[in-house]
Amino acid sequence: MKQVKVVLAALSLCALSACSSMKTSSDYDPAANFSDVKTYAWVEKKTQDGSYHLDGLMDQRVRSAVDSQLSLKGVKLTDPTTADVLVNYLTKVDKKINVDTFNTNYGYNPYYGPRWGMSGSMHTQTTVREYEVGTLILDMVDRESGKLIWRGSVADTIRDKNTPEERIEVVNQAIAAMLMNYPPKPEAK
Repeated sequence: MKQVKVVLAALSLCALSACSSMKTSSDYDPAANFSDVKTYAWVEKKTQDGSYHLDGLMDQRVRSAVDSQLSLKGVKLTDPTTADVLVNYLTKVDKKINVDTFNTNYGYNPYYGPRWGMSGSMHTQTTVREYEVGTLILDMVDRESGKLIWRGSVADTIRDKNTPEERIEVVNQAIAAMLMNYPPKPEAK
């Protein structure tokens, strides 16, 4: 019975990942020793401006998801003065345009009979769709040297999510996908 549950969970995970349009990538400094990274801290804000922050809820969601994923990997949140790495993220939104043109040549032609593609009449339809792609970039900087040692990103088409629960789920999935291959495994030479 336990094996059936494990198999069903694995199949569900595969089905979810097959439907996802998230694109992830990462890059890292091959000289960095990621086995030494045991603690992290969030980069502190440069200003003390306490005014309303437009993305306050999203900021909480991203930080919570990163905290959760790094904890699963054995990297603990600590004080910025003693952390091995400092973590920060940024987001950006790009507008994209998709143009699709369809040519249709079908129907009934009395000279050829009811054959597809033989009607002699061509119809062209073009659709233009504008959409937004959101990208979340996560950086890890060595606290002592100040050098960037790892950068991950995840990009996906922005869709309107109606509930806070759906938004939280999307952020959790995005962060999990981005950090799936962290820490990086050195390539065999």
